[in-house]
Amino acid sequence: MMPLNIGVIAMQGAFREHCRMVVRCGAQAQAVRRAPAPDDAPLQGLDRFDGLIIPGGESTVIGKMLAESGLLSAVAACGRQGMPIYGSCAGMILLCDEIEGPGGDLLDQPRLGLLRARVRRNAFGRQKESFVSHIPVKGVAEDMEAVFIRAPAITAVGKEVEVLAETCVCGVTLPSAIRQGRLLATSFHPELTEDTRFHAFFLSLCQDYARQKAAA
Repeated sequence: MMPLNIGVIAMQGAFREHCRMVVRCGAQAQAVRRAPAPDDAPLQGLDRFDGLIIPGGESTVIGKMLAESGLLSAVAACGRQGMPIYGSCAGMILLCDEIEGPGGDLLDQPRLGLLRARVRRNAFGRQKESFVSHIPVKGVAEDMEAVFIRAPAITAVGKEVEVLAETCVCGVTLPSAIRQGRLLATSFHPELTEDTRFHAFFLSLCQDYARQKAAA
Protein backbone atom coordinates (compact mmCIF):
# COMPACT_ATOMS: atom_id res chain seq x y z
CA MET A 1 0.00 0.00 0.00
CA MET A 2 1.33 3.43 -0.96
CA PRO A 3 1.55 6.04 1.84
CA LEU A 4 -1.30 8.51 1.50
CA ASN A 5 -1.51 12.19 2.43
CA ILE A 6 -5.08 13.45 2.82
CA GLY A 7 -6.03 17.11 3.11
CA VAL A 8 -8.99 17.94 5.35
CA ILE A 9 -10.57 21.36 4.84
CA ALA A 10 -10.56 22.89 8.32
CA MET A 11 -12.79 25.97 7.99
CA GLN A 12 -15.59 24.58 10.15
CA GLY A 13 -17.12 21.35 11.39
CA ALA A 14 -15.68 18.07 12.60
CA PHE A 15 -12.40 18.27 10.68
CA ARG A 16 -10.46 16.89 13.65
CA GLU A 17 -12.70 13.83 13.69
CA HIS A 18 -12.14 13.30 9.97
CA CYS A 19 -8.39 13.58 10.54
CA ARG A 20 -8.64 11.02 13.34
CA MET A 21 -10.48 8.59 11.07
CA VAL A 22 -7.92 8.99 8.28
CA VAL A 23 -5.06 8.32 10.70
CA ARG A 24 -6.87 5.28 12.12
CA CYS A 25 -7.07 3.94 8.56
CA GLY A 26 -3.29 4.22 8.22
CA ALA A 27 -2.91 7.43 6.20
CA GLN A 28 -1.57 10.90 7.01
CA ALA A 29 -4.04 13.75 7.50
CA GLN A 30 -3.35 17.47 7.30
CA ALA A 31 -5.79 20.23 8.21
CA VAL A 32 -6.06 22.84 5.42
CA ARG A 33 -7.13 26.32 6.51
CA ARG A 34 -5.50 28.38 3.79
CA ALA A 35 -3.83 27.88 0.46
CA PRO A 36 -0.45 26.17 1.11
CA ALA A 37 1.13 27.75 -2.01
CA PRO A 38 1.36 31.20 -3.64
CA ASP A 39 -1.71 32.65 -5.34
CA ASP A 40 -0.22 32.09 -8.79
CA ALA A 41 -0.05 28.29 -8.27
CA PRO A 42 -3.11 26.94 -10.16
CA LEU A 43 -3.94 24.23 -7.60
CA GLN A 44 -2.76 26.29 -4.62
CA GLY A 45 -0.49 23.44 -3.48
CA LEU A 46 -3.39 21.02 -3.05
CA ASP A 47 -1.88 18.70 -5.66
CA ARG A 48 0.48 17.35 -2.98
CA PHE A 49 -2.51 15.52 -1.48
CA ASP A 50 -3.89 12.16 -2.60
CA GLY A 51 -7.43 13.13 -1.63
CA LEU A 52 -9.46 15.86 0.05
CA ILE A 53 -12.24 15.79 2.66
CA ILE A 54 -14.77 18.58 3.18
CA PRO A 55 -16.47 18.29 6.60
CA GLY A 56 -19.85 19.48 7.78
CA GLY A 57 -20.71 22.90 9.16
CA GLU A 58 -22.58 25.75 7.47
CA SER A 59 -22.24 25.38 3.71
CA THR A 60 -22.65 29.09 2.95
CA VAL A 61 -19.93 30.04 5.45
CA ILE A 62 -17.51 27.34 4.29
CA GLY A 63 -18.17 28.23 0.65
CA LYS A 64 -17.52 31.91 1.29
CA MET A 65 -14.30 31.19 3.19
CA LEU A 66 -13.08 28.85 0.46
CA ALA A 67 -13.84 31.48 -2.19
CA GLU A 68 -12.09 34.25 -0.26
CA SER A 69 -8.99 32.09 0.26
CA GLY A 70 -8.82 31.04 -3.39
CA LEU A 71 -9.32 27.42 -2.38
CA LEU A 72 -12.78 27.04 -3.95
CA SER A 73 -11.47 27.14 -7.51
CA ALA A 74 -8.38 25.11 -6.55
CA VAL A 75 -10.43 22.31 -4.94
CA ALA A 76 -12.75 22.28 -7.96
CA ALA A 77 -9.74 22.02 -10.28
CA CYS A 78 -8.38 19.10 -8.25
CA GLY A 79 -11.70 17.31 -8.57
CA ARG A 80 -11.84 17.88 -12.31
CA GLN A 81 -8.35 16.40 -12.61
CA GLY A 82 -9.48 13.20 -10.90
CA MET A 83 -8.44 13.72 -7.28
CA PRO A 84 -10.78 11.89 -4.87
CA ILE A 85 -12.91 14.27 -2.79
CA TYR A 86 -15.32 13.29 -0.01
CA GLY A 87 -17.88 15.69 1.41
CA SER A 88 -20.01 15.00 4.51
CA CYS A 89 -23.17 17.04 5.20
CA ALA A 90 -22.17 20.62 4.27
CA GLY A 91 -19.39 19.08 2.20
CA MET A 92 -22.06 17.23 0.21
CA ILE A 93 -23.86 20.52 -0.43
CA LEU A 94 -20.69 22.20 -1.68
CA LEU A 95 -19.90 19.32 -4.04
CA CYS A 96 -23.29 19.38 -5.83
CA ASP A 97 -24.01 21.54 -8.86
CA GLU A 98 -27.56 22.50 -7.74
CA ILE A 99 -28.57 23.53 -4.22
CA GLU A 100 -32.14 23.83 -2.93
CA GLY A 101 -33.43 25.57 0.15
CA PRO A 102 -35.71 23.61 2.53
CA GLY A 103 -38.71 24.70 0.44
CA GLY A 104 -37.23 23.46 -2.81
CA ASP A 105 -36.21 26.86 -4.21
CA LEU A 106 -32.84 26.97 -5.96
CA LEU A 107 -30.16 28.90 -4.07
CA ASP A 108 -27.24 30.95 -5.36
CA GLN A 109 -24.29 30.27 -3.08
CA PRO A 110 -20.63 29.33 -3.58
CA ARG A 111 -20.19 25.69 -4.57
CA LEU A 112 -17.74 23.34 -6.25
CA GLY A 113 -20.35 22.00 -8.67
CA LEU A 114 -18.51 18.73 -9.28
CA LEU A 115 -21.34 16.29 -8.53
CA ARG A 116 -24.15 16.11 -11.07
CA ALA A 117 -26.80 16.16 -8.39
CA ARG A 118 -29.35 18.43 -6.75
CA VAL A 119 -29.19 18.66 -2.97
CA ARG A 120 -31.69 20.10 -0.49
CA ARG A 121 -30.37 21.82 2.62
CA ASN A 122 -31.79 20.74 6.02
CA ALA A 123 -33.92 18.09 4.31
CA PHE A 124 -33.89 15.91 7.43
CA GLY A 125 -34.93 18.75 9.74
CA ARG A 126 -33.27 21.25 12.03
CA GLN A 127 -30.77 20.66 14.86
CA LYS A 128 -33.38 19.38 17.32
CA GLU A 129 -34.50 16.77 14.79
CA SER A 130 -31.05 15.20 14.47
CA PHE A 131 -31.02 11.41 14.69
CA VAL A 132 -28.92 8.26 14.37
CA SER A 133 -29.87 5.44 12.01
CA HIS A 134 -28.36 2.18 10.78
CA ILE A 135 -28.30 1.85 7.00
CA PRO A 136 -26.69 -0.32 4.33
CA VAL A 137 -24.12 1.49 2.18
CA LYS A 138 -23.40 -0.18 -1.15
CA GLY A 139 -19.83 -1.41 -1.44
CA VAL A 140 -19.03 -0.34 2.11
CA ALA A 141 -21.15 -2.04 4.78
CA GLU A 142 -24.44 -3.88 5.24
CA ASP A 143 -25.15 -2.03 8.48
CA MET A 144 -23.50 1.33 9.09
CA GLU A 145 -24.22 3.75 11.91
CA ALA A 146 -25.22 7.06 10.33
CA VAL A 147 -25.44 10.32 12.30
CA PHE A 148 -27.75 12.91 10.72
CA ILE A 149 -27.39 16.53 11.99
CA ARG A 150 -29.30 19.23 10.10
CA ALA A 151 -28.62 16.94 7.19
CA PRO A 152 -29.12 17.60 3.47
CA ALA A 153 -30.60 15.06 1.06
CA ILE A 154 -30.16 14.43 -2.63
CA THR A 155 -33.35 15.13 -4.58
CA ALA A 156 -32.12 14.38 -8.12
CA VAL A 157 -29.04 12.80 -9.70
CA GLY A 158 -27.48 12.72 -13.13
CA LYS A 159 -26.80 9.48 -15.00
CA GLU A 160 -23.13 9.62 -13.90
CA VAL A 161 -24.09 9.39 -10.22
CA GLU A 162 -24.42 6.10 -8.32
CA VAL A 163 -26.64 5.99 -5.23
CA LEU A 164 -24.87 4.15 -2.40
CA ALA A 165 -27.44 4.62 0.38
CA GLU A 166 -30.98 5.88 0.90
CA THR A 167 -32.81 7.18 3.96
CA CYS A 168 -36.47 8.00 4.58
CA VAL A 169 -37.30 11.71 4.87
CA CYS A 170 -40.86 12.50 6.01
CA GLY A 171 -42.12 9.33 4.39
CA VAL A 172 -40.06 9.79 1.21
CA THR A 173 -36.92 7.75 0.57
CA LEU A 174 -34.06 9.86 -0.80
CA PRO A 175 -30.35 9.24 -1.49
CA SER A 176 -28.12 9.93 1.51
CA ALA A 177 -24.81 8.70 0.04
CA ILE A 178 -23.72 9.05 -3.58
CA ARG A 179 -20.68 8.47 -5.75
CA GLN A 180 -19.54 9.91 -9.05
CA GLY A 181 -16.22 8.36 -10.04
CA ARG A 182 -13.80 9.34 -7.26
CA LEU A 183 -16.21 11.85 -5.74
CA LEU A 184 -18.14 10.76 -2.63
CA ALA A 185 -20.78 12.55 -0.58
CA THR A 186 -22.91 11.65 2.43
CA SER A 187 -25.76 13.35 4.24
CA PHE A 188 -24.55 11.73 7.43
CA HIS A 189 -21.37 11.95 9.53
CA PRO A 190 -19.36 8.70 9.66
CA GLU A 191 -16.56 10.64 11.37
CA LEU A 192 -18.76 10.98 14.48
CA THR A 193 -18.86 7.21 14.99
CA GLU A 194 -16.18 4.61 15.69
CA ASP A 195 -16.77 2.87 12.33
CA THR A 196 -13.85 3.50 9.96
CA ARG A 197 -15.29 1.60 6.98
CA PHE A 198 -16.52 4.59 4.99
CA HIS A 199 -13.20 6.40 5.33
CA ALA A 200 -11.39 3.19 4.40
CA PHE A 201 -13.54 3.02 1.26
CA PHE A 202 -12.62 6.62 0.41
CA LEU A 203 -8.94 5.86 0.97
CA SER A 204 -9.18 2.94 -1.47
CA LEU A 205 -10.09 5.50 -4.15
CA CYS A 206 -7.17 7.64 -3.01
CA GLN A 207 -4.85 4.64 -3.40
CA ASP A 208 -5.91 4.24 -7.04
CA TYR A 209 -5.30 7.94 -7.63
CA ALA A 210 -1.90 7.84 -5.93
CA ARG A 211 -0.82 4.90 -8.11
CA GLN A 212 -1.98 6.79 -11.20
CA LYS A 213 0.05 9.85 -10.18
CA ALA A 214 3.13 7.74 -9.49
CA ALA A 215 2.89 6.08 -12.90
CA ALA A 216 2.45 9.33 -14.80
